[in-house]
Amino acid sequence: MKFLRNAAAASVMVVTVGCLVSQPAVSQPAPAQEQLVDAAGNMHIPKNYRTTYEFLGSWSVAGDNGAKEMHVVYASPGTAAAYRATGKFPERSILVKEVYGAATSDMTTGTVSHQEILKGWFMMVKDSKNSHPDNKLWGNGWGWSWFDAGDPVKTTSTNFRSDCLGCHIPAKATDWIYVQGYPGLKK
Repeated sequence: MKFLRNAAAASVMVVTVGCLVSQPAVSQPAPAQEQLVDAAGNMHIPKNYRTTYEFLGSWSVAGDNGAKEMHVVYASPGTAAAYRATGKFPERSILVKEVYGAATSDMTTGTVSHQEILKGWFMMVKDSKNSHPDNKLWGNGWGWSWFDAGDPVKTTSTNFRSDCLGCHIPAKATDWIYVQGYPGLKK
């Protein structure tokens, strides 16, 4: 079941303590996936993820007066179907999370929060084979990276253990991904 991107703007607020949720495609790599990770394990955000990837779901991070952030998550093609079939993220799956600052205001439907300014992206690539043992952004079955909004090609992460893993510890039992927030992963 595919979900519309507009669902990310829904006025329902969900609170999460997690950072990113990931999942990619089936056993075959997504088109142009090879270009997203170089031989050393350096990643960059795919240019076409909004039109070619699957929308998985969105999260609101609560603030004192509404949402302070909105997270919108996409998965490489085939990821959701493979996860529904096996209960696991297939190798080379890619998850891209957009992180927005949020604004909250009153509307005729009530008080709503919506995406405002893009802060950056978080990206994960499934890699249970530990393909990049010398790259500190790879481990625990994934490649992990944060990219500031101004540069989707250069990560500002230096070590997944100190920069990323802390947010994902509560999701360790589900392969470091908060799967409960992604309706497309449910059977």
